[in-house]
Amino acid sequence: MDKNKIVCVAGLCGAGKSIVSDCFVKKGYQFARFGQIVLDEVKKRGLKPTEANERKIRESLRKKHGMAALAILNLPKFKRLIRKGNVIADGLYSFAEYKVLKKHFGKKLTVIAVYAPPKLRYERISKRIMPKTDTDLRHRPFTKKEAKARDFAEIENLDKGGPIAMAGYTILNTKDLKFLKKQIKEIKNEIEK
Repeated sequence: MDKNKIVCVAGLCGAGKSIVSDCFVKKGYQFARFGQIVLDEVKKRGLKPTEANERKIRESLRKKHGMAALAILNLPKFKRLIRKGNVIADGLYSFAEYKVLKKHFGKKLTVIAVYAPPKLRYERISKRIMPKTDTDLRHRPFTKKEAKARDFAEIENLDKGGPIAMAGYTILNTKDLKFLKKQIKEIKNEIEK
């Protein structure tokens, strides 16, 4: 457990966080997703998984638990997983969440920011086709309008810029998958030194 690490991936919708996380999973990391709590609550309430419904749930959780809500609610899972091995956690949202994780995991925590310009992200995310097997809704599409609204909500209401600014590594996802995977491999090797 002492050598095990938790790697958190931060970035706006469509930046490539899921691809980064999946690459780590293929290399033996255990997977956790910050926002799964939100989507599970959307399903539980019988709502459609739209950006507006997800935002309402996200923001209500933060009203109840504070700005670090998703980190606090996921801590038991993260602690359980890190006892077994390395963890990749997809979707670090707020600076408050970053601070909670830093307090609990210290040097075991690494943050990777994934960046792509808005125009490219909106194009990618609007072309997504969600597989029927995607019951966790990781690859759901958004319209440009929905993605832009989500960007503004996450930056203005959730303080998403903090974890991106504090990231130990930044991946620039502006080219092809080969270029992205090369960066992921280099960062993974660096983290595991």
